[in-house]
Amino acid sequence: MTKQRPQQILVIKLSALGDFILSIASFQAIRAHHREAEITLLTTRPYRAMAEASGCFNSVWIDKRPAWWQLGGWLALKRRMAGGGFARVYDLQRSDRSGGYFRLLPSPKPEWVGTVAGASHRYVMPGGPARHICEREADQLALAGVPRPGLPDLSFLTADLTPLDLPPDYTLLVPGGSAHRPGKRWPAERYAALARHLLDQGSIPLLLGAAAEQTEIAAIAEAAPGARDLCGRTSLEALTALGRGARLAVGNDTGPMHMIAAAGAPSLVLYSMESDPAKIAPRGPVVKTLRRESLSDLTLEEVLTALPGET
Repeated sequence: MTKQRPQQILVIKLSALGDFILSIASFQAIRAHHREAEITLLTTRPYRAMAEASGCFNSVWIDKRPAWWQLGGWLALKRRMAGGGFARVYDLQRSDRSGGYFRLLPSPKPEWVGTVAGASHRYVMPGGPARHICEREADQLALAGVPRPGLPDLSFLTADLTPLDLPPDYTLLVPGGSAHRPGKRWPAERYAALARHLLDQGSIPLLLGAAAEQTEIAAIAEAAPGARDLCGRTSLEALTALGRGARLAVGNDTGPMHMIAAAGAPSLVLYSMESDPAKIAPRGPVVKTLRRESLSDLTLEEVLTALPGET
């Protein structure tokens, strides 16, 4: 007797880091709901290793995101998706691009759980107050019978932190962010003042960031002797491992804070009017946010008062 092929499921999530981390709980809920299925993730290259380590997917495909004029790229993507034999697609990207992938597929189309017109399980966001991306995803998945996701579980991400020679008590500071959106950054001199306060409290500040933030982080380290500059020394896996052991974390609205908060660090995330925590705040056991019209208006005293565990 010929063994029946398992149900084929496709999940689409292309970017960005913070959004990808927020969707991990949805990945895990989909995997739990389709225990016997073969599930494929369509994503972009930066998230391949994380997706493969998650245990949620049988395979991970890389979307090269062809431009509108790259006909060959679109045809190759069409052939691959059509050849996957997918019974259902969960479009967690919910973008014009991923909606275009629905229109790309020949008829009969698979069940499609997303926002594009014509989807078998079409999610239409209700009007009213802003809703968090996780709430929107939960409602979207519920249309297809997937139970409500919980918090993201990042236990699959591990790293050897021995080379960092960590102190027993440390706090994570994430002063960087998108280079093209400087309005999302709390001033470096206030991070330096916060670092000095933490040192006085017996907690060593660890300054995290990418190479593009080296100058800013070095200035903070110079202004707060005793703080440790770990700029460029932490992988995504290491960020998660650091988050598990931190006393707390303070940072701007940037992808690493999503990983750190989800890993368990009590977190305070700082927002300007350039982004809305009601829609995209990190999810974790203890997450607080502060928002001001401009982060240059946010004082050290306000941040100290808002620190998790402070009154």
